Amino acid sequence: MGIRYIHTMVRVKDLEKSMAFYELLGLKERRRSDNEGGRFTLVFMCPPDQDDGTADVELTYNWDGDEGLPSDSRHFGHLAYTVPDIYATCQHLMDNGVTINRPPRDGHMAFVRSPDNISIELLQQGDAKEPQEPWASMENTGHW
Repeated sequence: MGIRYIHTMVRVKDLEKSMAFYELLGLKERRRSDNEGGRFTLVFMCPPDQDDGTADVELTYNWDGDEGLPSDSRHFGHLAYTVPDIYATCQHLMDNGVTINRPPRDGHMAFVRSPDNISIELLQQGDAKEPQEPWASMENTGHW
């Protein structure tokens, strides 16, 4: 057997707030582990139809905060998910207070950030949708 993708781990500052964000994206909690000795919680979230552990994001919450961790512990690129309707997904996120950092002007790709500043790339499943307003003329907000 060759190498296989297992999960992406991201550190979170507020576990409930971060979980709520990933739930807005459509993910669900698959597994949780509380470690009393290490004083941390791991929550594995996944798309509902990929609950076999092959598409997890592992949210790591340190009970005592992140002070004392190496300063580079948060370096990270992005998580990427395909969605059935890029416009509906972005509208749903906006309606729930999420900033669309890179709007889907091309009908194909958007970027948002989690409460912990993790970049999330959203890609339209299949072919790109026809450009439409308000997305086509929406400017970037911040960075991703």
